[in-house]
Amino acid sequence: MRFDVEPLTEHACGSRVFVSGRAPEMDSHDPNFEISLGASLGPLERQIHRAVWERRTATVREVLQDRAIWQTYSTIMTTMDRLFHKGLLGRVLEGKAFRYWARCSPEEFDREATVSGLRQLLRSEHVSLHLSYFVEAVGEQDEKLLDELQSLVERQRAELLLKKGER
Repeated sequence: MRFDVEPLTEHACGSRVFVSGRAPEMDSHDPNFEISLGASLGPLERQIHRAVWERRTATVREVLQDRAIWQTYSTIMTTMDRLFHKGLLGRVLEGKAFRYWARCSPEEFDREATVSGLRQLLRSEHVSLHLSYFVEAVGEQDEKLLDELQSLVERQRAELLLKKGER
């Protein structure tokens, strides 16, 4: 039996709640269920997450059948289970296997993980030191990037001033 799922609503980090003709029990339907941004992804996890995202939904067998990832069934199954427990994949039981879907795009995950890491640095007691390291690294990477950073800072400052004026 094929279980077709369609996205109903979008949540933080693009996580999706799915509906169908029947009411399946979904492990990630809990509104308190969050994507674990502290957990980094390895190359295989990134590859499988992207494969599921591009397919919209997939079982382990379907990921194998695409032949884009050359791993054993058990390796892909274990990796998809880990991605589920990290909050990046949702799943529903379909017969004897799980059907998975990506709760956010790979780009959304990267953005959220980056923002989360930066917020953590900004809460540090050494925030000025971290900022100086960041500016130094940007300058060493590319002078044009440093100009772009300055432009972004100026734009953000202007937006903040506008918001203050509206109060």
